[in-house]
Amino acid sequence: MTETKHMQGTSWKTTTSAKQRRTIAGGAIGTLMEYFDYYLYGLASATVFPAVFFPEDNPVVGTLSSFASFAFGFLLRPVGGLVFGHIGDRVGRKTTLMITVIGMGISTAAIGLIPSASAIGIAAPILLLLFRMFQGLFVGGEMGGAATLVVEHAPAGRRGLYGALLISGAGIANVASAGLMAAFGAGSHSFFITWGWRIPFVFALVLAIVAIVLRSKLEESDEFKELAATRTLKREPRKSPLKEIFRHPKNAILGILIGLPQSIAGYIVLTFGLAYMVSKGTQAQVGFIGTMIVGVLQIFAAPMWGSLSDRFGRRKIYIIGCIGFALLIYPALALYGTQTAILIWLGMIIGFVIPGVAMQGTLQTMLVEMFDVEARTTGVNIGYQISNTIGGGFAPLIATALAAAFGSVWPVVIYAAVIALVGVIATAYASFRPDVENAGRLHPIT
Repeated sequence: MTETKHMQGTSWKTTTSAKQRRTIAGGAIGTLMEYFDYYLYGLASATVFPAVFFPEDNPVVGTLSSFASFAFGFLLRPVGGLVFGHIGDRVGRKTTLMITVIGMGISTAAIGLIPSASAIGIAAPILLLLFRMFQGLFVGGEMGGAATLVVEHAPAGRRGLYGALLISGAGIANVASAGLMAAFGAGSHSFFITWGWRIPFVFALVLAIVAIVLRSKLEESDEFKELAATRTLKREPRKSPLKEIFRHPKNAILGILIGLPQSIAGYIVLTFGLAYMVSKGTQAQVGFIGTMIVGVLQIFAAPMWGSLSDRFGRRKIYIIGCIGFALLIYPALALYGTQTAILIWLGMIIGFVIPGVAMQGTLQTMLVEMFDVEARTTGVNIGYQISNTIGGGFAPLIATALAAAFGSVWPVVIYAAVIALVGVIATAYASFRPDVENAGRLHPIT
């Protein structure tokens, strides 16, 4: 295999075509919205929703109810993944991405407009769950379409980098969600609980408009166009993406297991972690600022991990991330208990930026390379969304229940380590398309 050398002293703009830059921007804005919506909901679940929608005499019960609503939104993500994956593989990736970004914006903004339980009673949490379900449905179709489109547009040897730039969008979402919550929470507590927390949710409409403008300029990849042209020329009927996936179910199942550790990393370290540190007496503002710091670092760490996966292989980098998560989760949570801001921020960095971003920055490209063109969006969505549902969606709830039941974070550490082990084994046994392994990249994926 001929080794391709990196270009030295050449700007990103000159090595990346205008079409590729538009594709990256169009894909990343959706990932930004996906993570903005979910990080924002996670932050609000840990600090605001227990008082606004689930007022209880026992604060632990209120927090558990709030995190249950957080988990509830994940239930429709696999459904969204299948529906929009089918559209993406049959009609086009662009169509899927336009629908999902509009749906995400409207659903998130609607959450910010729900009256409190003190105003409308039981209708408040019911409306919260309803809009949370719609949010999950549209988010379910986002990553598969975005990852597929961006990675298909990437040049040989840089797929890992291109795919990881989507996670840079997630880093911007971290900064934006936590920054807005910190800004509006800096004033009086009564204003924040009544109105302040709502403004970031309604701001999702602005992001949706920006995303629509960017995505209106997207083009389908050459791979997808060639497949469509071949089918038209040969008059072949369009295949069912789901049937194509389950003709060879190994990678569909392994994709779900591979995604589990990355799905719980952020929601344990950042979402459960925020509730945990607040329960220890730390101000929520400390967690908001720490999440912003994590987001800034994530913007730069994700493409670094993606580039390393181009050089050393997706499999190796992802396994390193899994092992790192298992080893670093306890030190991170231990630092949360110090109630010292700088140590808490250090815990958030070592608990998520190092292992979590390594996994996130590698996963979507790895999933894309596990499936053929005609079923790729569906395959990515199955692995990504089901793992996020059974892993990430329930992670804050499970972690909170374990910590409350045992009076210690050690059960949470064991839970995280077991999930990480599952990810290591599944990644080791996954297989990739032959043309991916021999496409002239810097190094083969294995």
